[in-house]
Amino acid sequence: MLGIALVSAVVNLLALTGPLFMLQVYDRVLASRSLPTLAGLALLAGGLYAFQALLDILRARILVRLGERFEEAFARRVHEVVVRLPLVARMAGDGLQPLRDLDNVRGFLAGQGPAAFCDLPWIPLYLGICFVFHVWLGVTALAGALILAGLTLLTGLLSRRLAQEAVVRGMTRNALLDAARRNAEVVRAMGLEVRMAERWEEANRAYLAADRQAADIAGGLGGLSRTLRLVLQSAMLAVGAWLVIAQEATAGVMIASSIMMGRAMAPVDLAIGNWKGFLTARQSWTRLREAFTLVPPAGPVTQLPPPQRECRVEAVSVMPPGGQAPTLLDVGFLVQAGSAVAVIGASGSGKSTLARILAGVWRPQRGTVRLDGATFDQWDRTRLGAHIGYLPQDVALFDGTIAENIARFAADADPAAAIAAAQAAGVHDLILRLPDGYETRVGEGGSALSAGQRQRVGLARALYGDPFLIVLDEPNANLDAEGEAALGKALAAVRARHGIAVVIAHRPSVLNAVDQVLMLEAGRIKAFGPRDEVLAKMLKKPAFAPAPTARSLAPLRVVAEAAGPSREVADG
Repeated sequence: MLGIALVSAVVNLLALTGPLFMLQVYDRVLASRSLPTLAGLALLAGGLYAFQALLDILRARILVRLGERFEEAFARRVHEVVVRLPLVARMAGDGLQPLRDLDNVRGFLAGQGPAAFCDLPWIPLYLGICFVFHVWLGVTALAGALILAGLTLLTGLLSRRLAQEAVVRGMTRNALLDAARRNAEVVRAMGLEVRMAERWEEANRAYLAADRQAADIAGGLGGLSRTLRLVLQSAMLAVGAWLVIAQEATAGVMIASSIMMGRAMAPVDLAIGNWKGFLTARQSWTRLREAFTLVPPAGPVTQLPPPQRECRVEAVSVMPPGGQAPTLLDVGFLVQAGSAVAVIGASGSGKSTLARILAGVWRPQRGTVRLDGATFDQWDRTRLGAHIGYLPQDVALFDGTIAENIARFAADADPAAAIAAAQAAGVHDLILRLPDGYETRVGEGGSALSAGQRQRVGLARALYGDPFLIVLDEPNANLDAEGEAALGKALAAVRARHGIAVVIAHRPSVLNAVDQVLMLEAGRIKAFGPRDEVLAKMLKKPAFAPAPTARSLAPLRVVAEAAGPSREVADG
């Protein structure tokens, strides 16, 4: 920025070449009829013009590189914000607004806007020279400058709200289109194309209307300022002609002052033309700063040894991002190494929330989760991720090969470890049957694989590197009998190597592979302990009980199916 300011200073001084050349031609060359004087002045002006052009090119190149440097400085933080912000707040639109904001600021910095603002402080120099020529020329120039400055302020006042509204409308439009794209199968199957298109077109019309209003104001005031600049130049000529007739100024002064007025007002005209971009960039930078505040960068932490003893949850209460009510309330329990816990409960009881908390996806509003006594904040996230295996309900695979997905896209991935994880998940033979084996590309979101294949590859990714804590959210939702058998073996292997497995269970087969059961009800722990004790307690018929409902019986059906036929089940 200092370099741009210095170059702008020299460029604005060199901008005096034209007016002074005209002044000398009219007052000296024409009066003396001297061709050598004209040639000398022309050579001098030509050299100064060439130097000015060189500096203008240099300034433009500096601005482009300034924009690049800005993006390089904040690109990693913006990526972090885009990835992490949905985990701490409800996101509007498609979630990519921080990236667009970064592009907006970079585009403004790399354009002519900063150059215009660097030229504005030099307007008093041109006005002062007009006063040197004659006081009335100075007064005319000063009046024109004040009028154009008022137009600039008016542009800012009228454009600010409309520019912000256009951004909001654009985010809404993008969100509707992104939702239709992500749910393309539902839209197609249920014949929703026309209705979705109508909703998007309505949002698009609102966006275009807001953008049109902002552009109309900026364009209208910009056109008015350009016309006024021409009017002011003509006014300067008229005043100069009057002074020449009154023999108070020369013809050279008349021409030079008109050119000087045009050069003085050029930065104002350029600033008005770039005002919309300036407002957009300022609003984008404000949103980026707010996003950076919501997602603070991780500070330095001491490298801790790999966890190997326990996972402890202490009085954890959780409210989902953007939620109005907590989904977990004062949940606390301890799992020792070598144990596998099945988490059961009715829909909406908080099972998936617990999985996200254990995996470190969400932060609890109250309470802590500890691995060997250390909270997640005390770990470096990259190193902690190597000790956690997580399989969400919606298996999220990335565009790349199966081997890359299993190995978590590690640059130094061990092929043997990836194959071992696939074998532990029972998916090795399935992968070999694919056309390119482990090098098969899965497509965006794993679209090239079936739901069951995606789930088994996701399980292999969770098991890669033998992490200490494995968190699986309904891992058998899309598995066949072979896949469920592989899942049971994988859980047994985790226990055998003294890891910890936490499984969100809706199907009873998982209960055979665990040694502890945790039951959630309305976000609170209903029961926790050894599997057989919890199952016996849950299946025991109470003397007095309220009338059962489908919601309250859902976890009991899971337990009953796992326990097999018994007199208590028959009685209940």
